Amino acid sequence: MFLVAAFPAYSRSFLARAIDKEAVRVDGLTARASHKLRSGELVRFTVPQPPREGPVAEEIPLEFLYVDAWMAVVNKPAGMVVHPAKGNWKGTLAGALKWHLEREGGSLSTAGGPTRPGIVHRLDRDTSGVIVVARSEEAHHALARQFEQRTTAKTYLAITQGTPRFDRDEIDMPIGIHPYQREKMAVRHDHTTSREAVTRYEVLERFRAGTLVRVTPQTGRTHQIRVHLAAIGCPVLCDGLYSGRTLIEPGFLRLPAGPPLLDRQALHAASIAIDHPASGERLTFSAPLPSDMERMLAALRSVGKA
Repeated sequence: MFLVAAFPAYSRSFLARAIDKEAVRVDGLTARASHKLRSGELVRFTVPQPPREGPVAEEIPLEFLYVDAWMAVVNKPAGMVVHPAKGNWKGTLAGALKWHLEREGGSLSTAGGPTRPGIVHRLDRDTSGVIVVARSEEAHHALARQFEQRTTAKTYLAITQGTPRFDRDEIDMPIGIHPYQREKMAVRHDHTTSREAVTRYEVLERFRAGTLVRVTPQTGRTHQIRVHLAAIGCPVLCDGLYSGRTLIEPGFLRLPAGPPLLDRQALHAASIAIDHPASGERLTFSAPLPSDMERMLAALRSVGKA
């Protein structure tokens, strides 16, 4: 509330993103959005660079799972960045959405800012699967509220490198910015950037060289599933940041030489249950496992179960 009152020229969403980017410090320490100011504390706000203009509409194929006047649901392919950012100004989901949904008088929400038309939540570039999009400001706020209040139900499928000890378990470890590598997150206790993070998983199949797990995150931290699975010794297969591998070739499974089996992290947003922003009806959307992960599973099955 202090920032809102002190900087009325900036929207709440802009100030919230500034806090997430560590642009706000209190007595020299990175501030959290929940921090309650005390008398005498010094607040330093470094105004972030203004966002670029919104993405240009690009004719990029998209698989829509649902579309109406309030919202849309897309099966995002692996390798597609959700919204423009440094180094990724073209080929984004946001640009493709503008081409598909703003033609002939259609609309997308602008509540997330000019570079994020319609974007309510994110998937990492190399994570495939279900993502929900808002088509009006009213719909955006109704959908975002559900993510904030944790009333959505998200399910992921992941192939891990290594095998979890338990058939099912809950990982309850706080996540914050990695101490040395700024592009990574890490399990961190009692750090200014740490946030509560809870992930539940269930083993579906065990292989000699990996495991297929169903994952249901209870919170929505950056890289949460990837960090938590790595923390229990079972990083997502082919996750360059957390497993150390960026390519899985047949030799990894001691199979004859051939084309790579996988070249991105084996993580797929399989389904989401969410209330419709207008009717309140509970809706569930699902996306089938993509061909590259199916190919990887077939190779794992060919060398035998654990």
